[in-house]
Amino acid sequence: MRVGQNPNKNIDKEISSSSYHRIVVPVFIPNLVDEYFKNSFNVLKVCIESLLLTIHDKSRLSVINNGCCNEVEEYLNMKYVSNSKFDQLLHTKINLGKINAAYSVIKSNQEDLITVTDADVLFKEGWQQGIESVFKNFPEAGMVSPVPHSRGFANFGYSNAFFAFFKGKIFFDEVRDPDDQLKFEESLQRNILKPIHFKKYLVLQNTKGKAVMGCGHFVATYRKEVFLKSPNIPSKDFLSTKSDFDYLDHPNEKAGFLRLATLNNFAYHLGNVYEDWMDVELEKIRNSNSISKFTDIPKFKSFNQTQISIGKFINRLFFHKFRKWYFKYLGEETY
Repeated sequence: MRVGQNPNKNIDKEISSSSYHRIVVPVFIPNLVDEYFKNSFNVLKVCIESLLLTIHDKSRLSVINNGCCNEVEEYLNMKYVSNSKFDQLLHTKINLGKINAAYSVIKSNQEDLITVTDADVLFKEGWQQGIESVFKNFPEAGMVSPVPHSRGFANFGYSNAFFAFFKGKIFFDEVRDPDDQLKFEESLQRNILKPIHFKKYLVLQNTKGKAVMGCGHFVATYRKEVFLKSPNIPSKDFLSTKSDFDYLDHPNEKAGFLRLATLNNFAYHLGNVYEDWMDVELEKIRNSNSISKFTDIPKFKSFNQTQISIGKFINRLFFHKFRKWYFKYLGEETY
């Protein structure tokens, strides 16, 4: 039985949003006992607090409780109720996997920019303005990270290579935050950088600005159009490099967008070990009087398939096969 008509039916009005930037955080902390997860709750708190303290009023936060324990669920419920910018909290009793959890939000919201981040990231003051400025200066950008990485140029860089040779300028520039590069390497517990990587990184430049070439995917902001090129089926993996490649990296490449990072480091990868310096950084944000600013994001400009194919050839030739010669030509033969 039904009485009356649903007031939303036949309304001549499209769904819209007052925000233009959504941040998506999948969270999986099933317990606080296992060695791997015992500090994860404190790390998550740093992540959520840093986000809520730094995002502007045209942002919205979505968190997916991906089968978390009761303590984490209660905390997320409390933050959701107490902060208007935290406007979506999705609960699932089972672990859907990182990608499927993130896509449950990505595919159902209207914002032009979507940040997808792991739950172990500390966001520094100014991160959002830094990222949005890159999108403003480079309408061809589809994926931008607040964490520059000196080796990020090597992968998924077909559009970057085309841009470097035909539309802008490429060169080695001074690393702005070498100590933060070291923090990132330590968080991975792997030695992946050479001494030169703490001094120089590859930069793309146009008439409006500069950005670091390439980036990682543990935290990155995407144009919503990127996800039109994503797979149409759910990921089969809980967490894997392959699923990250298929659902976060390849779509940007297929869409013909640049993959960039900010010159300055605006976020820290924390890992699963809580350390005192994290609270020190958080306190700096609390004590700041800075106000996050909005940015007018221009309409995207993507490269076509012919340009991507040309970029693919350039990428393989100059950034892989003859990298040593080309980097020597650019002034850094030891890179």
